[in-house]
Amino acid sequence: MSGEISHTGIVKKLSENKIIVGIVNESACASCHAKGSCTAADMKDKEVEINQFNGEYHLGQRVTVIGKTSQGFKALFLGYLLPFIILLTILIITTSLRIPEGTGGLLALASLIPYYFVLYLVRNRIKRSFEFEIKPLE
Repeated sequence: MSGEISHTGIVKKLSENKIIVGIVNESACASCHAKGSCTAADMKDKEVEINQFNGEYHLGQRVTVIGKTSQGFKALFLGYLLPFIILLTILIITTSLRIPEGTGGLLALASLIPYYFVLYLVRNRIKRSFEFEIKPLE
């Protein structure tokens, strides 16, 4: 494993201090020979903001966006694993307190509201911790 994740994209917006690159995420079937049977829902457009770059780029240029694997794990942890741990913890606590299952389940789901609200409030700080490199496609 190289420790990097790379995606091909197209430069969508340029300014002096940042570049926005559009990346199309395709499901496995969308890039195979049977892609005619796949739906448009299998493809998702994402935008990546690159703040530090060397060289000159122009609109429409095909580039490679590179991120560290550790950033992927961090995103996975914040988006999926930590909320799951919170949900499971609340379910265990409510079960041990003999709170009815339905109420415990609703409390566990409701406990995610403050988590995602706090995540929303600190989104800019989190965004700064994700850094990507950009290279022209060869």
